[in-house]
Amino acid sequence: MIQLRPYQAAAVDAVMDYWREGGGNPLVDLATGLGKSVVIASMIRDLVTTYPDMRVLVLVHVRELVSQDFTALIRLWPDAPAGIYSAGLGRRDTHHRITFAGIQSVYKKARELGPRDLVLIDEAHLVPNGGEGMYQRLLTDLREMRPDLRVAGFSATPYRLDSGRLDKGDGRLFDKVVYSYGVGAGIDDGWLSPLISKRAASEIDVAGVARRGGEFAPGALEAAADTEALTRAAVEEMMAFGQGRRSWLVFCAGVKHAHHVAEALNRAGIPAACITGDTEASTRDHLIREFKAGRLRALSNANVLTVGFDAPTIDMIVMLRPTLSTGLFVQMVGRGTRLADGKADCLILDFAGNCRRHGPVDAIEVESKRKKAPAEEGAVKPETVRAKECPNCQSMAGLSARLCKVCGHEWPALAEHEAEADDAPILSREVKAESNDHPVVGWTPRRHEKFAAPPSLRVEYLAGLLSVSEWVALEHGGYPRQKAGEWWRRHGGDLPVPATVDDAIVRFGELTRPSHIITRRNGKWHEITGRRFGAAQQEEAA
Repeated sequence: MIQLRPYQAAAVDAVMDYWREGGGNPLVDLATGLGKSVVIASMIRDLVTTYPDMRVLVLVHVRELVSQDFTALIRLWPDAPAGIYSAGLGRRDTHHRITFAGIQSVYKKARELGPRDLVLIDEAHLVPNGGEGMYQRLLTDLREMRPDLRVAGFSATPYRLDSGRLDKGDGRLFDKVVYSYGVGAGIDDGWLSPLISKRAASEIDVAGVARRGGEFAPGALEAAADTEALTRAAVEEMMAFGQGRRSWLVFCAGVKHAHHVAEALNRAGIPAACITGDTEASTRDHLIREFKAGRLRALSNANVLTVGFDAPTIDMIVMLRPTLSTGLFVQMVGRGTRLADGKADCLILDFAGNCRRHGPVDAIEVESKRKKAPAEEGAVKPETVRAKECPNCQSMAGLSARLCKVCGHEWPALAEHEAEADDAPILSREVKAESNDHPVVGWTPRRHEKFAAPPSLRVEYLAGLLSVSEWVALEHGGYPRQKAGEWWRRHGGDLPVPATVDDAIVRFGELTRPSHIITRRNGKWHEITGRRFGAAQQEEAA
């Protein structure tokens, strides 16, 4: 039986609670690699078994996701009354209570699909605001049959380049982000692969590249990136940095550029292939299988492997495609966050200046700002600088970082007024000299009393010779209670979350003990800054 990971269960609960409270169209923000397909499958199973007459439609934009989401449901619920409508997969099922569909195949087929009570949209950042596009046309037609149709969205990037956040602004489809679990938390808790970044010695010069709609103009960008000298230099650096890395994914600035990079890699003795939007489906499937099997070490691509591409062994992302789009940057980086046996981390090798422009991938925030034109709300300026290069190992670190998290190089302290720029390594938190990762050998719950305040749950962790405590405010109100509930669900506790400390101690056996805690010294005390749950627990929850 498949057991949901704590954050997956929490995401399902957040959507259900939102609807129980009378909410409209919720949005779930889960980083790439955290299993949105499992969350969607669990929601469907719970709803359709509770409401036997409910009809559900799951919409995605690529056939790979249609198959992935459908398979996740069948694994969780083998007898699910589910079908597929996808021209790319050669199926056009219309009468099942649950239908997984490619939007290109069904956006004119509302009548064939019949009335639907609920639509779930995977990769919801592809839905435009306002009344345009295939998604909006289909939803409008479905609402003619079911005026009270509910919609829920799932995305690792809940914002668009052309309109900012999906839950803000006029014409938005989604009302509220009800649950968010990002890259940083996923890495800290052991569900995602760590990321490191290096600024390449060669960088694409975008100074004269025109912009259109808040992004670099495609033709001009490819012309700047696709030069023989730059490609040769990039391949040399890839070979140097990628010596111990088995699976390289290269993002290029255009179709010709992607072919030229693959050809250069092959000439250098690196088995490589190229995938673009023009690649025939059967050829594309074959090349991806060869890549996943390790017979191809590198895949170059142009705008096709950013979403719906799942290859956990990827341990080097090569950016030869500059972008001003925050969403595209996050999607590219996200291809390397999945865990795999023998994979210690994923290197982001940046020839495009993207890490410097966008800053930490785990701390990106996009808001709709009235002072900006709509086309620029999800973008940064080309000249934005949010990172610095380590002089010792060329890794990227935040502008105010004191210590390189890769080699330990220490920068001199800056005056307080000089530390105003945003931190901007590939991850926002820097490894401090006093930070430590400790294996947990035991933990004990205790009741903690404090004068004139409700009691709290004190959890004592025994980690080697270190004893560290953390306080969970189950009997407090407001935000502390919310955080306590998240803590309980993160550790695998059953619902409902205990209302009292005494109840939590009685039910403490429900929880999964972290395999490791990450601590930082705060004065004479140690505080917990992260936790991991170990490979065995990950496999159990997969």
